[in-house]
Amino acid sequence: MTSVLRALARLPLAWLHRVGGVVGWIVYLASPAYAARLRENLAGSGLYPEAGAFERARRQVIAETGKGVVEIAKVWFGDLDEVLGLVECRTWNVVEEGQREGRGIIFLTPHLGCFEVSAIYTAQRVPLTALYRPPRQRWLEPLMLEGRNRGKARVSPANLRGVRTLYKALQRGEAVGLLPDQAPQVGEGAWADFFGRPAYTMTLVRRLQKQTGAAVILAFAERLPKGKGYLLHFEAWRGSDFDERELNRAVEHVIRKSPTQYLWSYNRYKVPSGAEPPPAREPVTTDA
Repeated sequence: MTSVLRALARLPLAWLHRVGGVVGWIVYLASPAYAARLRENLAGSGLYPEAGAFERARRQVIAETGKGVVEIAKVWFGDLDEVLGLVECRTWNVVEEGQREGRGIIFLTPHLGCFEVSAIYTAQRVPLTALYRPPRQRWLEPLMLEGRNRGKARVSPANLRGVRTLYKALQRGEAVGLLPDQAPQVGEGAWADFFGRPAYTMTLVRRLQKQTGAAVILAFAERLPKGKGYLLHFEAWRGSDFDERELNRAVEHVIRKSPTQYLWSYNRYKVPSGAEPPPAREPVTTDA
């Protein structure tokens, strides 16, 4: 499999994105459950209330999701200088400002655009430790580790040992990376609205920041049209708190910048095994 991915990595990004667009439609048409979740999450976001706009967005999301799968070959196994050359960043000054306090940086990168290239680009400039959840297909894990451990990037499993690794990295003034919209395990989250629906949301961001005083920066790599590369955005956290409600608002803010590149097929609203479901809401009533 590694040899196949390395061969794909030598292809131009524009070609990979064309293939990815086709792959996105194949998966969508072959999996009714996947397609239903994508439509439900996109419609529930309220971003496209008009039928015509929703249909255009749905088609774009299907293609962009496929691009995100196929481009991994180049991002993980392509020549590192070539991969970095695909990224344009106009907001690195945000990172430099976050470094000045010397308390480390917590990068929050949602499932938006090419989130894999965000970490690789950043890790060539600052030491970066990121958590990862081992895939269900065990054969994928060695590929994931090889692809993500590039430059100054290091990954650690999403368990107690991995969390301790994050704390130690921040205490050294380094950076850590998290997927803030990833559904956590039971006991590691709290219910908070995400696009108007309760989603089990990680508490780790709040705990890390409270104990270390680290700067918090939102990041995403916008996929440019026609395979021209990526525009990497950094934005400092603008909220006054780091709780789960504010976290979801911040993630929503970033997604609205490029909503058709968000992974709407992700099962964001699931109830983790063993977790209490979200509190029932009181029905809205009006006076007669």
